[in-house]
Formats: sequence, structure tokens, C-alpha cells
Amino acid sequence: MALARFKDLCLDVQDEARQVAFWTAALGLRRRADRTDPTVLLGETAHHSLWLNTVPEPKTVKNRVHLDVDTESVAALEALGATVLVPATREQGWTIMADPEGGEFCAFVRTPERLSGYRLYEVVVDCADPGRMARWWGEVLGLPVGSDQEHDWWWLDAGPDAALPFESLVFVPVPEPRTGKNRVHWDVDTPSIEALVAAGARVLEERPDWTVLADPEGNVFCAFVEPPPNASGGRGPRVTSP
Repeated sequence: MALARFKDLCLDVQDEARQVAFWTAALGLRRRADRTDPTVLLGETAHHSLWLNTVPEPKTVKNRVHLDVDTESVAALEALGATVLVPATREQGWTIMADPEGGEFCAFVRTPERLSGYRLYEVVVDCADPGRMARWWGEVLGLPVGSDQEHDWWWLDAGPDAALPFESLVFVPVPEPRTGKNRVHWDVDTPSIEALVAAGARVLEERPDWTVLADPEGNVFCAFVEPPPNASGGRGPRVTSP
């Protein structure tokens, strides 16, 4: 049984206007009309949302969590303000790029028939032990774990119930340890913070509407406690993201 459900993604930014313009176009999202603070970019469901949180500190280290993006061309992303860090090769079929603030992401060029309006393909997490992290998040989200043993790549697929608003949550090995706060994180809805802690999460901060936690490798995520069913059998109102 899942301990939580994926809620949405969050990205730390410094220049909000520039990052809103870039990620709205790159991911096929739209800005909410009432201009909330923090800013939220909307997709076809609430789970497709991307919250942009303005922070004072600049990006100084490689993104420990990054997005994989479908695109018609690398040039289209460059026109939006991205830069190429490592071009695609025959062996590596994707281009490593940076957004206007230097945040790494990977671009996958697709044929027109493979492109949809929503362009987020995968979310990728750098890990010391990707197998352990995939199994942990698989338990939390109630998703089966897949792996490529040759490369030590592990993943959770969205599954037939679309438990994730993208194809896969991927865990890959890196030699360097995590340093500093991740600039990309996700939120979850959960019936119990205590169950997440019992599974191995650590509470970092308690806020009025959500709890900031870390997974077993220190990656921060935010958990929102789901309200109990109301008298009519439905669910109470959904709390907005940080």
C-alpha cells in the first residue's frame, strides 16, 4: 500500500520572470491567471503543476534532481534561452542543457508524432545508491521498480493509473555526494507523516500546511497531510503548495 501520492513539482529560481517564460514554453504549461505567490505553472491536472519558488541564493552546484524534456529541436530550446552543455552523440541520445539560470536538464528530440503539448518526459535523481532509493520511493509511492543492471539505472514508471504526471522517476548513480539544497523537488500528499518517518524519512521543518522532509539520501520533499473524508464521503479542500 502506498504511503503517499505524487502532488506536484517545485523549482527554486532567482529571476522569476525569466524562468517563468522559459519553463512555460519548454514544458507546455501556462501561468495561473491570478498570479499567485509563489508562481505556479499549470497543466492539464493539478499533478502537472510546476511551482516556482523565488530564493535569494544562486545555483552553485550541479542539480541533484533534474528534468528530462521532450522537444522538437535543441534549437527551439536555445531560442527560449537554454544553452548546450554536452551535445547528443550516437551513444548518448540526449543533449545536456542549462536553463537561463544554469540549471541542468536533458533534452530529447522527438518526431512530431511523439510530441504532445506537455513536454516533461522524466524526473531524474542522482544517487549514491540508486537501487536503494528506487526501492524506497517505490514503497512510498506504491509503484513497481524497474532497473538496467548494466548501467545501475533504476526507475519507477507512472503505470496504468498515471500515478506520476510524466513517464518515469529515474534514479542514477553518481560518484559525488550531495552538497547543498536541491533546487528541484517534489511534493506528495499523504495520510500520515508518521508513516513516512517510520519508513525512513526525516523531518526537517514543520510548516502550518506542510512538512519538509528528507529521504534516506537527504533529498528534500514536502508532504501535505490529506484531510479525512468529509461527511458526504468526498474529500476536504486541497491545500496549496509552498
